[in-house]
Amino acid sequence: MAPIATPPSRSGLLVIQPLRKRHCVECRTGPLALLVLEEGSPRCVDCADLGHLVFLPRGDTALTRRSREGSALSAVVVRFNRRQSRYERQGVLVEETALARAEEWCLEDAEARRRRRARDARRREAEDQRFTDAFWWEIRRLFPGCPAERAREIAAHASARGSGRVGRSAAGRALSEGAVASAVRASVRHVDTPYDQLLMSGVPRHEARRRITAAVEARLQGWRGELTAGA
Repeated sequence: MAPIATPPSRSGLLVIQPLRKRHCVECRTGPLALLVLEEGSPRCVDCADLGHLVFLPRGDTALTRRSREGSALSAVVVRFNRRQSRYERQGVLVEETALARAEEWCLEDAEARRRRRARDARRREAEDQRFTDAFWWEIRRLFPGCPAERAREIAAHASARGSGRVGRSAAGRALSEGAVASAVRASVRHVDTPYDQLLMSGVPRHEARRRITAAVEARLQGWRGELTAGA
């Protein structure tokens, strides 16, 4: 029988997933999926008194930690990586009852996290709605001639969470007149002028803006009521 590479010593029990076919030196069963090295000889987990444990693959840190904490007997399962020339952890062996309890705890935690995420989502939604309403009111104050529904569309677009738009800038969150006016101007530029078509036809951005400046300012003046006041 070819010798088995000995894993590095560490506290606790070690179980090996062998790369080659191995048989237990006591009961002669094999090939073994898992073995324990005792004085350099392979033994099956039953002969090593670990046969009542169940395998928990690596991946869930919380489940592994809780399973080991609740298990009176446990072992780390390793496998030799030839390319890296080292043993790598594959999981643990723990008592089945400990694993079941740990799974229940983790499910409870997952449910608690789900409820917390739902609460946070509702809170953020309420905050976003209040901010959008405030933005809408500020648009209506600065541009009383802007139709209410159009003002609502502009406010919702500018204040969308995570959008990076002007409503989410520091000035936008402070509802500064400059930020609100900038959001309204951008809406007019894209919705009420041929700006987008000019860009798609290859007109440089600065030139496209120059061409539609008069139309944008006329619309903004109308919404401010300036044209009526000067008539």
